[in-house]
Amino acid sequence: MKLAVFSHCAIDTITINDKKYEQIGGAACYGGITARQFKFDVDLFTKFGPDFPKQYLTENKINFNNSESENKTTKFAISITGSDRTLKLENECEPIDYLKADADGHVVSPIYHEIHDDTFKKIKKDSNFLFVDPQGFLRKKDADNNIVLKKADLDLSGVNAIKVNPEEAQQIVDGSHDEMMLALQKKGVEHVLLTNKTDVSMLVKNKIYSITLPNTRVHDTTGIGDIFCTTFACTMLKEKDFLWALCFAGGAAQAALESNNVGLQKIPKKGTIQTNASYFYNLVKFRDV
Repeated sequence: MKLAVFSHCAIDTITINDKKYEQIGGAACYGGITARQFKFDVDLFTKFGPDFPKQYLTENKINFNNSESENKTTKFAISITGSDRTLKLENECEPIDYLKADADGHVVSPIYHEIHDDTFKKIKKDSNFLFVDPQGFLRKKDADNNIVLKKADLDLSGVNAIKVNPEEAQQIVDGSHDEMMLALQKKGVEHVLLTNKTDVSMLVKNKIYSITLPNTRVHDTTGIGDIFCTTFACTMLKEKDFLWALCFAGGAAQAALESNNVGLQKIPKKGTIQTNASYFYNLVKFRDV
């Protein structure tokens, strides 16, 4: 099976407790490598500059065409304290060119303005299964280049699944957590995933399913959302079962957090994800809305 991923590669400088780590990242890398763990072929639609080590993509057998730019790679300075993090934009690469992807599913996960509205429309038209993490649609920078969230009127028709946290959801719709999930569903989304730190909820039709990740000491949270989203998409495409997809996604996030690794080193193996998923499957709660 094949997954198409639309997102910028990034170079992240991650600061945790005064220690700095320079890592390659972005949803392109976290998502692409996670999909390879599930034995998916990956077509990556991205842009990166001459400063990006593209051999890392080649070594992981991730396909990329028309991705090289004369501009430098998108770069973030990320400061992490517990489960909270702040981002500062240090460089922005050029937007992604649209190319039609012959794939089983698509993941759209911009990190900063690289996917224009017209590109998003074309992806929706061509996709059989589309997972959207809207983070990059909702970001802007302040006078000091710190990343803050902004309101956005997103057309979510044709979107099969979306993942938001409460702060992101508030930029698209209004209300309580349940009301925001229902409002996103009304915009056309089939599976609405809301992640609130360790609490993960999913609205499908008139039911909300939920799991809680065990409390663990959090080290580096960078890329956890990307690992979660890609795992959900891959499991849905393979198993056609949204409950297993929820449990696998939660299991992947849990495994990544428990690794205590920084950057791409935290991407878990499929076996570990599967063990966690089986644990969560027996603990899923659900209620009507």
